[in-house]
Amino acid sequence: MATPRTERPLRPRTVLLGLLALALNLRAALAGYPPLLETARTGLGVTSAAAGLVQTGAVLMMAVGSLAGAAAGERIGRERALTAALTLVAAGSLVRGAPTLPALIGGSLLVGFGIGVAGALLAGVVKQRLASRAGAVTGGYVVAMMVGSTIAGAAAVPMAVALGGWSASLAVWAVPALLAVAVWAPVARRAGPGEPAARTRLPWRDPFARLAAAYLAGSSLLVYGWLTWLSPYYESRGWAPEAAGLLVAVWSIAHVPSALAVPALAERRRRWRFWAGATLAVITVGTLGVLLAPEPPVVGPWLWVVLIGLGAGAGFPLGLAVIAWRTPDGAAGAAVSGMAMGVGYTVAGLGPLLMGLLIDLTGGFGAAVGVLLGAAALQAVAILRIGDPPRG
Repeated sequence: MATPRTERPLRPRTVLLGLLALALNLRAALAGYPPLLETARTGLGVTSAAAGLVQTGAVLMMAVGSLAGAAAGERIGRERALTAALTLVAAGSLVRGAPTLPALIGGSLLVGFGIGVAGALLAGVVKQRLASRAGAVTGGYVVAMMVGSTIAGAAAVPMAVALGGWSASLAVWAVPALLAVAVWAPVARRAGPGEPAARTRLPWRDPFARLAAAYLAGSSLLVYGWLTWLSPYYESRGWAPEAAGLLVAVWSIAHVPSALAVPALAERRRRWRFWAGATLAVITVGTLGVLLAPEPPVVGPWLWVVLIGLGAGAGFPLGLAVIAWRTPDGAAGAAVSGMAMGVGYTVAGLGPLLMGLLIDLTGGFGAAVGVLLGAAALQAVAILRIGDPPRG
């Protein structure tokens, strides 16, 4: 019979501070690459496709890490596995400091794997230690992820200029990852060992887990699809790259208020289906607007971009929150979130590539945006079937 896990009490504030420090690093190292992609491509003498596949490979490794995260957490403890995952992010960032293609690829795969493992474990930690405020906490750490991503994207080029090269700019993200490990250290040190390994099996046959995977697959494709193709879409309509890039910035900023507010509102009365459906309706209206009336008079595309951002900002944390509410303990929460995020990141990695192929084949963006509407339909079915979690 397995020995029960023994721990010294941990203050919720300590856990929350550590989670936020970790979350700041769960997009930053990846977000720092796209602004440097063209510079790296020129410096390495590779094709644009090869340079772009580096990021796709990292996102797919996030999927692999998500699927492996629950097993790692049960083997050595979720808190200790989070330490190991962020250490991998730091190591991958340092590897990318060498200005060679193998280092860029290998380091990016390490970064993606570490981020995937960490993302899968966060839901289990929230379920175990902060379950009474799972919605608000989930929204908070998703916003922290967005903040880290925004800072990394904005600082990438200036740091490359200041440090003398694109590879040095990528290596810098080892520093905040190691600082996060230091902030998380009191939690990892005082947490107990892992739980019985028999509970690490991913719940592929569980109906709720499959619905959660479908929900996050739709949500992830909507986010990564628009992140990849929003700017090129408006550039194809004659917008200058700088103006089209500003659309992406506004889209990113619009994520923040909904990611903070909507999961907390859903938590008050466990009205998850209402809020998930409302935010999906918002992003669907914005997507249809971009497709059918891309530049309406007076407001231009800005209204559609804000609606898409608001809907996308709430989608991911709502998915993680309902997993925390519907699973019985931290181990189950980590297993379901790992499976769902693994599926979601796989779709997020392959979906934008499919959209690009459709754009090339059709000579326009209509079919590609249709893929996003299909993702919204999948998410809608999952919302209806998941329903509201029990109160209390």
